[in-house]
Amino acid sequence: MKNIAVIGCGGWGKNLVRTFYHQKALCAVCDIDKEKLDDMQNGYKDIYYTTSYKDIFRDAKIKAVAIATQADTHYSLAREALLSGKDVFVEKPLALNYKQGKKLMDIARDESKILMVGHILQYHPAVIKLKELIDNGDLGKVRYIYSNRLNIGKLRKEESILWSFAPHDISAILMLLGSDPIEVGCFGEDYLNEGIFDVTLTTLLFKNKVKAHIFVNWLHPFKEQKLVVIGSEAMAVFDDLTKEKLFIYPHKVEWKNGNIPVAHKAEHYSVEVENKEPLMEETKHFIECISERKSPRTDGREGIRVLNILEEAERVLTKNPLREGISI
Repeated sequence: MKNIAVIGCGGWGKNLVRTFYHQKALCAVCDIDKEKLDDMQNGYKDIYYTTSYKDIFRDAKIKAVAIATQADTHYSLAREALLSGKDVFVEKPLALNYKQGKKLMDIARDESKILMVGHILQYHPAVIKLKELIDNGDLGKVRYIYSNRLNIGKLRKEESILWSFAPHDISAILMLLGSDPIEVGCFGEDYLNEGIFDVTLTTLLFKNKVKAHIFVNWLHPFKEQKLVVIGSEAMAVFDDLTKEKLFIYPHKVEWKNGNIPVAHKAEHYSVEVENKEPLMEETKHFIECISERKSPRTDGREGIRVLNILEEAERVLTKNPLREGISI
């Protein structure tokens, strides 16, 4: 049934328009930029277009909305949508602090509405396969995870690189390990706009001494999107910019004379994964959730888990003594 509206049809919003339209679920598109709407009308017919999100919220035929606007508008739009009786899909981050995210989760519960966050890596076939490999013990004991999300790309003034890029990888790491960190660290720098960080390195400590780091940077000379899992039996690499997305490196470490570690390298190989578009899978999941009234995989609770880590990382980041020149 065509009952979903997309609010915001910019760089990422237009992809939501495409996927919802393809699944015959899209009924309306909203954006304050009329030129963007005019461009949309050339490719998507029989859709209602408006520059006022109020029109969307007042329309009883629209049962759900997908929000892909600036991050600093996510909370207010999602809140109003929920209170207007709509199920809501919000692109990451859910909000710009934990308190707002918790409020959205509570409203969704009280109004009996679906709230889903766009943590797309949890719907990526390669990440799902990687989770399966970890759970089956194919990599042995997980020791360390790191991710790099780097680019010379769109610079933002409403949120830092930490809030713009890192939610993807934080969500994926929580999924892969099935737990929350017990300690969060972070450092970085704001080169272009004071208080808006352009590069950050976030560290996460989990139980059993498992550690992770997330390096994000939008002032980088080339694009890179990798997540690496170091296990006791093998190492896995998820590279989202290659045709074959998932690779296994079955390197071994042998202890000679009981106390000398010697690395034995082995040829890597690719792992077959389903050929499915992550965004199509994500939007399909949202449609299923609103049709069957079931909780999404990346629901409000999962969204505030990520917000909690982002908020703690930002707290550490802004109080980092190295930024203030304090001797330690």
